[in-house]
Order: sequence, then structure tokens, then C-alpha cells
Amino acid sequence: MKMTQSMRWWGGFLMAALLWVFLYGQLESFAEVLVAAVGLSHALPFGEALYFFIYEVPKVLMLLTAVVFVMGVVHTFVSPERTRAMLSGRRRGEGNMLAATLGIVTPFCSCSAVPLFIGFLQAGVPLGVTFSFLISAPMVNEVALALLFGMFGWKVALLYMLMGLLVAIIAGMVIGRLNMENHLEEWVQKLQGSTGPGNAVPDAMEWPGRMREGLGHVREIVGRVWVYIVLGVGLGAGIHGYVPENFMASLMGNSVWWSVPAAVLIGVPMYSNAAGIIPVVQALLGKGAALGTVMAFMMSVIALSAPEMIILRKVLRPRLIAVFAGVVASGIMLVGFVFNLLL
Repeated sequence: MKMTQSMRWWGGFLMAALLWVFLYGQLESFAEVLVAAVGLSHALPFGEALYFFIYEVPKVLMLLTAVVFVMGVVHTFVSPERTRAMLSGRRRGEGNMLAATLGIVTPFCSCSAVPLFIGFLQAGVPLGVTFSFLISAPMVNEVALALLFGMFGWKVALLYMLMGLLVAIIAGMVIGRLNMENHLEEWVQKLQGSTGPGNAVPDAMEWPGRMREGLGHVREIVGRVWVYIVLGVGLGAGIHGYVPENFMASLMGNSVWWSVPAAVLIGVPMYSNAAGIIPVVQALLGKGAALGTVMAFMMSVIALSAPEMIILRKVLRPRLIAVFAGVVASGIMLVGFVFNLLL
């Protein structure tokens, strides 16, 4: 019985994967046909904007669905308790690198990572190591990497991952060396190290159960962010169709030295996730903006959003929040300048 059920799930997965590949390959032709059907052409700003929107919305949603499903299955092998157990007792440096790397494979946004932040401190994970995870989880996650790979290729995705990990590791080490545990809220200080790291591991699951978890992650995460994707692609379509190329190059080009810090300052008050902001990044690049500048903008939106700061205020005192924001913003600006220098 179990074997029959497993074979049905694997058969369904294979058929869905083949259908995904087929549909993904038809997106460009589908967008061309629809734009032509309404009597528009790429020569018109609205035609170009409409093509961008029709092509990018299903493309981003399909990429996101595939990645979230796979990472949902992966997540059944890695529980929060196991993650805490892996990080507790680690030395500075080693712990920061491990925490930042674990942030890649844990599908948490900046807001949902805060409860884990508290759990890590409670399990005895050092403050700086915990911050490395908090920075990495929303900024260098599998969704961002998959979308960057799909839109810009492996070189950009790899460089983004390496630079993002570097920001998370160094920022965590700096915060750890400042010994700012007394700037946690008092109730959080009392929780620090109050319980040993959990030894719980994910329950043994058959593959059908793991696939159900993957589908559950798709419903939860894609269901939560699809609106951001549509809005982000809509904004990107407007930029793509109507903003003159020379205008963006003059504001965000390589020759404008102040564009990177300005992009970070603009990005902080905004709130989005990788899925919502990457289409905007793509449109800005298509209009002549420098890669480093738009990457700095993207990182600041994801890792230093105003809603995240409001949630962090529940567990951190203002001085520690200011240090966190300052260290991460400095790292992001460095990434922007490096991208502009190398690419």
C-alpha cells in the first residue's frame, strides 16, 4: 500500500515537472501573442510595458513555486531545533559562517526570522552568531538566488550569494565583538541560555509526506507573496516601458558615486521580499542603472526594512538596533561599490 501511494506521488511529481518545463518554455511566445492580439507592438511604451508584465508575472510565479516546493521538502529534514543545536556552542567566526550558510536554506522572511532569533538566544547561541542568521535568512535565501539565476544568470547569482554571506558573517562578527548583550530587552536577557539546545529532529517521514509539506509551503509562501510579485512586476513594467534609459543612467549609473548610498537610504523605508523587488531590479538594469547600485537597493529593501526594525524593537533596545542597521548598511554599500567596480 505504501509503495503504491509513493509511486502515485512520484508519478504525479514527474508529470507536474514536465508540465512546468513545457509551460515555462512557452511564456515568451504567449506574451508575444497576447500583445499582438490587442494590436500593440514593442515600439509603443504601453506595448513594451504590457509585454514585460505578461511575461514576467507567470515567469516569477513559476520560478518561485518550483523553488519553494523543493525547499519545503528540504525543510522536512531540518527543524528549528536541529538548527539551534547546530549553532549552539560554536565559536565566533565558525558559528557566524555556519549561521549565515544556514540562512540560505531556511525559508524565512525578515519578520518571521525574529521568533527564531529569540529561540537561538534562549538555546545559548551567541548574539553575533544569531545576527548572522537574522541577516542572511531574508537576504541570501533560496528564492532570491533562484530568481537571480533565472533572470541574470549564474555569475550574478553566485556573486550576490558570496557578497551577501560576507555581509552577514562580518556584520555578525562585529556585533558579537561589541558585547552588546546588555542592549537586549530585559525579558530577552532573562531567556538567554535558559534552556539547553533542543535535540528534537524531524519525525521520520515517507516521501509522500515530504511532498505534502512542499505543497504546503507553496500554498503558504506563494499565497502570501503573490500580491507583492504582481505589484513589483507592475512597477517594473512601468519603468521598462516609460522611463527613458538616459534618465536612469544619470541617477543610478556607474559614474554617479553617490548612487549606492542613496539607493540604500531609499530602500530602507520600503518593505518587500526578493520575489517582489527582483522584477523592479530587472527593469532598472534594463534602463541603464548600474548593477551594484540596484543590488544595494535590493539588499536594503530585503534586509533593512522598516517593518523589520519595528518588530526587532520588541527584543532589542534602540542602540543595538542602530548598530545593527549601521553595520549592515555599511556592508551593503560595500557590496554595491564592489559590484559596480567588477561588473
